[in-house]
Amino acid sequence: MRTMLVLALAATAVLGGCAEQVIKHGHLFQESDLQQVQVGMSQEQVRTALGTPTTTAAIGAGSAFYYISSTETQKPFMKPAEKDRTVLAVYFSQLGSVERVAQYGLKDGKVFDYVKNETPTHARDEGILKALFRNLGVKQFGLD
Repeated sequence: MRTMLVLALAATAVLGGCAEQVIKHGHLFQESDLQQVQVGMSQEQVRTALGTPTTTAAIGAGSAFYYISSTETQKPFMKPAEKDRTVLAVYFSQLGSVERVAQYGLKDGKVFDYVKNETPTHARDEGILKALFRNLGVKQFGLD
């Protein structure tokens, strides 16, 4: 009887590890939080209501706060897959008061990594000899 209980607990633990995990990142808002932001509020009032923005930007004559949240699911041994993303954009006028508030989702844009520590390169992946002869203009060796 005791062996059966231990086997049942072990099976539950193993199967629990195979379940899909839901991972939430960023700001998690309630609908009441979003309703607090009104046209005419100052940047400090928005920070008090929603917290520090994920990122900010200067656009046109004003500025904007962006609050980003995302939900990913991950199955064991697989890469996480983004299921949902919400970007709350609060746009400010030149005077620093809320001009408008917009909410964007996955369908509104493309996925980008704005904190990627990688510089894109357009160089071809080729050997050093091929690059050397190409730069010298030598084509007789059949390296092009």
